Amino acid sequence: MSDKNANKAEAEETAAGAGPETPEPESEPEAEPESRPESGPESGAAMPGLAEQVEAEVVAQLEAECMRLKDRLLRALAESENTRRRAERDRKDAEAYGGTRLARDLLAVHDNLDRALSHVDDELRDQAKGLIEGVELTQRELLSAFAKHHIEKISPAMGEKFDPHRHQAMFEAPIPGAEPGTVIEVMQAGFDIAGRLLRPALVGIARAAREAAPEAAETDRAPADNEGE
Repeated sequence: MSDKNANKAEAEETAAGAGPETPEPESEPEAEPESRPESGPESGAAMPGLAEQVEAEVVAQLEAECMRLKDRLLRALAESENTRRRAERDRKDAEAYGGTRLARDLLAVHDNLDRALSHVDDELRDQAKGLIEGVELTQRELLSAFAKHHIEKISPAMGEKFDPHRHQAMFEAPIPGAEPGTVIEVMQAGFDIAGRLLRPALVGIARAAREAAPEAAETDRAPADNEGE
């Protein structure tokens, strides 16, 4: 009996030390494996086509950008060349026509010297030979200076055809034997500088003579008719 009681007490102590049973944790549901696209011959063929399309678009964009930059470069070169030519033309014009205003003012000096010499006769030349030679020398020096700067005198000859670009008609007159539209008198010489007109030559030109009026012809016939009668 003592042995049974001892075994029973030992079993109770063991049960008390063990304590209440703890519930086991619930197991989480297993995650389903992600579905991956199947790699087959169709997907493999689509990838190279897409890459070629992207590459073609990039090439087209680069070609368009290249053409745009090339056009801008050509335009810049053309503008630079035009600017260089314009500057060169302006430089040449400045060299040729830079003294235009001064030359135009000096034309009056030439005219006064020319008028003074036109009134010199043999008697006056004998009385003031030195003075007249000085005036002539001054006029020659002035014309020489004009020639150095490409300033040339326009003095048309008698009978020369009238040129509206170089001459200015001051009057017209019927001159027997003169062809209509030709120069019959030079009132003032003209000048040009490097081919550009400074001042036209003032001239008189010939015009065609008017035909006799019909009444005058009939009057001339009347005496002849009376004599016949």
